[in-house]
Amino acid sequence: MPTNVLVVYYSAYGHTYKMAQAVAEGAKSVADIDVRIRKVPEIPAAQQAMSSQPAYIEAQEAQKDVPEATLDDLRWADGICWGSPTRYGNVTSQMKQFIDTTGPLWNAGELEDKAAGVFTSTATIHGGQETTIITAMIPLLHLGMILVGTPYGQNPQILVTDGIGGSPYGPATLAGPDGTRQPSEPELTTARNLGSRVARVATVLKGMQHIEEHHVPKEEEYGPM
Repeated sequence: MPTNVLVVYYSAYGHTYKMAQAVAEGAKSVADIDVRIRKVPEIPAAQQAMSSQPAYIEAQEAQKDVPEATLDDLRWADGICWGSPTRYGNVTSQMKQFIDTTGPLWNAGELEDKAAGVFTSTATIHGGQETTIITAMIPLLHLGMILVGTPYGQNPQILVTDGIGGSPYGPATLAGPDGTRQPSEPELTTARNLGSRVARVATVLKGMQHIEEHHVPKEEEYGPM
């Protein structure tokens, strides 16, 4: 059976959406992978506050056909890549609100031992690209997920002094102070690498779980030892 990878994200102005597409592209590059892209629902108050901004309107129009994420999408997934812009060094309230609805899954252990990665978008290189990913990992650990990053060895494009996003914790893009900068190719490469790595790790974990489920205890296999 294929391994299922979910890319779930929130994007107000489209930068995280473009990163999510690259993450999904990377996951699809691995054999026997099914991929879903889902967006986190918008908060009505935020929608009202930003609805007069042309950049917000354009970005939301571009995402109109992306289905909204549900708990069943999380259940379906063997690996999940979570994407959110930064808000004061943390994920957005939209993403936090969605994660806060996962109580039933946490209570039943339904996300335990699933691979997880995080990606983000910030205004500047010092806008919280590392802290956003790290703080996002805390609830994922509570949910029992196995964290996957983007190590330097597999991502030499982040071993630079240039002003680009990305770290060993996960991919990031810089939107610029006015939001006009778009994800660069090195940033998209790191995003693709996260998607492929989560897909590979999820496949291995799924295989191990399959073996455990079908393992015959030694006494049943050979009789009393």
